[in-house]
Amino acid sequence: MLHTDIPNPTSIRQLAAVREPFCVSIYLPTSPVPTESEPSRIELRNQVAAAARQLTEAGAGRAVVEELEDAIADLIQDRQFWSYLSRSLAIFHYSGHLQTFRVPNVLPSVLEVADRLYIKPLLRAITFPQTAFVLAVSQNAARLVEVSPDAGAYVVAVPGLPADAASAVGLPSISGRSPSGRIQGSEGQKVRLAQYSRSVDAAIRPLVTGSGLPLILATAEPLNGIFRGVSAYPLLAAPTIEGNPDERTPEELAAVARPVLDRLYAAQLGELTDLIEARFNEGRGATDLSDIARAATYGAIDTLVVDIDRRIPGYVDEASGAITFDDVDDAHNYGVVDEIARRALLSGARVLAVRADDVPGGGPAAAITRFAV
Repeated sequence: MLHTDIPNPTSIRQLAAVREPFCVSIYLPTSPVPTESEPSRIELRNQVAAAARQLTEAGAGRAVVEELEDAIADLIQDRQFWSYLSRSLAIFHYSGHLQTFRVPNVLPSVLEVADRLYIKPLLRAITFPQTAFVLAVSQNAARLVEVSPDAGAYVVAVPGLPADAASAVGLPSISGRSPSGRIQGSEGQKVRLAQYSRSVDAAIRPLVTGSGLPLILATAEPLNGIFRGVSAYPLLAAPTIEGNPDERTPEELAAVARPVLDRLYAAQLGELTDLIEARFNEGRGATDLSDIARAATYGAIDTLVVDIDRRIPGYVDEASGAITFDDVDDAHNYGVVDEIARRALLSGARVLAVRADDVPGGGPAAAITRFAV
């Protein structure tokens, strides 16, 4: 089982705002299997030793180094912590603070020592959060299941959700003649399924509206087409989890929903690539890193896409946004792409961290600006 505590966007912006000497950021892959934690602890010890060397070379006093070593030593000895992990661990240490986040994404081992925290890898967890609602609906039952990497999958209590189609229309069965005698057979069944679908839609709407989460339908025909015909939820996913949902547990529904989410995210990236290309014609698209750094410094970024794995050491001028690249990755510089993402975040931009092949233009970053820069 994965145990995660993914930071929300507000927490990430708070991390991005930290500017203090001798900030240490550590990422390392982990395993959710408790008996497999020892390699991660060994890697963490190695990362701390490397961080101590960089801190000393940067002029940090012995007290600063010991503070880091003591904090990590306590963490390494916490057996309960290492028994509940996800696929990666992010650790931030600055001015006596130690923060950890367990994330479901597989991240490579990384150490960054600078006067700011290295947050870009964390952005992957909120770019594609693997969170959604699954509406499992049949003639015999209706359930709203929330799928998330934090809590797995669980059935949401929905006030007013019909127990089944028959109770929704006030009949013992939806296959017989209506009380008025006007509808019966397959025609009557479709009319009653439409009434049932409207009741289900009305019940779940207060819970899903405003969540920003996709709604994935798990059902069979004819309910699939009927529900889609009455629902106006804008984030209702086009793919359907087919078959009888009554035969699937919430965990089984979640397992089938995640590939659907992957397809949805791939489609979003495709649309974003098309939009960036269109904005080039308006002078509001950028793939050159120098142009993007300048736009981020001026607060002009609307949407930023960054390569989650690309690390380019250097500096970004505080006033002009001009980039100075560096050949050595040490405590005196920081990641240029991460700094661009940090500035964009703090100006309210939408920032997405993706794999290299998904960055429009093929570079380390691409952006849509609020105005021509």
